[in-house]
Amino acid sequence: MIARALLLATALIAASSAAAVAQAQETFTNRNLIAAPMLRANVQVSGDLVRIGDVIDNAGSAAQIAIYRAPDLGTTGSLPVAQVLNSLRAHQVIGVDTRDLREISVTRLARTLEGKDIEMQIARALERRNGLGDAANLSLTFDRDPSDVRLDAGFTGAMQAAIVRYDNRNGRFDVTFEIGNENGAAAAKLRFTGTAIETVEAAVLARNVERNEILKSSDVVVERRPKAEVGADPAARDRAVGMQARRQLRAGQAIRTADLVKPDLVQRDQNVTLIYEAPGIYLTMRGKALENGTEGDVVNVMNLQSKRTLSGTVTGRGQISITPAPSRLPQTSDATSSLGATQPAPVAVATVSSPVAPKAE
Repeated sequence: MIARALLLATALIAASSAAAVAQAQETFTNRNLIAAPMLRANVQVSGDLVRIGDVIDNAGSAAQIAIYRAPDLGTTGSLPVAQVLNSLRAHQVIGVDTRDLREISVTRLARTLEGKDIEMQIARALERRNGLGDAANLSLTFDRDPSDVRLDAGFTGAMQAAIVRYDNRNGRFDVTFEIGNENGAAAAKLRFTGTAIETVEAAVLARNVERNEILKSSDVVVERRPKAEVGADPAARDRAVGMQARRQLRAGQAIRTADLVKPDLVQRDQNVTLIYEAPGIYLTMRGKALENGTEGDVVNVMNLQSKRTLSGTVTGRGQISITPAPSRLPQTSDATSSLGATQPAPVAVATVSSPVAPKAE
């Protein structure tokens, strides 16, 4: 009886030992199949949290656990490895291969919208709205400087103008954009307010100009000015140079076409050259202009030799062309111009009376 009990106990011990050995072997095998967690030297995140799966490889089920706040959008921060390991141990993540790193860097990815691109998008949204012109001609002034804007990297959509308001009485605009998120999050909204005015290229005076003064190349520069300031007839620079000012103009003033005239080539009381030209004849003589005139103007002039007043056309500086009067041919009668048969001229017939006999004495 006792011997049977001993045999049974021995058998049980042997069976349990075999099971323990098998379990130990299985555990050893599983540990060798699962790779150990390994620390990353450089970490990039697209959200505002840093998770275990971001800082180590092979994080397993702990990968989604958040352990740090991410740095600001578009910036990079560093974390000491010892601090990271303490945070991992708090969540039962051990046996991490640090690869002898002392710190890791964490970069928060971002999408950057440059201020100049934002301004261009606003100008396009306002283009031809309530009397405005092309986007390229709009000058924008913002209530708040639209410096570069950073968004989470997930906001990859285009800037869509959701709300556009413009008041042409005071030039105020209010524009709101929406930007979609590829991860399904709500669209980001960006609102901008300020003033928009339409500008044009205008010729602007670099100095004060007196009436009747001729504009030189150095007197005129090109600037963009508000369209309302320049008016409907801005003068182009290449057409302003060489023209004469109708009135006194001040430096910095945008030049209008109405401010300019062709320069006078002849001044009143100026000694001029009179040119008389006809087929086979070319004569010049001295004269005196009786009025101002630009090229093509017909002015009165005095022939200094004959003291006669003539009319001529200004053709150059100090030159007036006298057009010869057309020659007059004698007029012919209708009778002599006819080539028909000629009729004999009428002949006067004298009446003959009978002679009267003298009276007898």
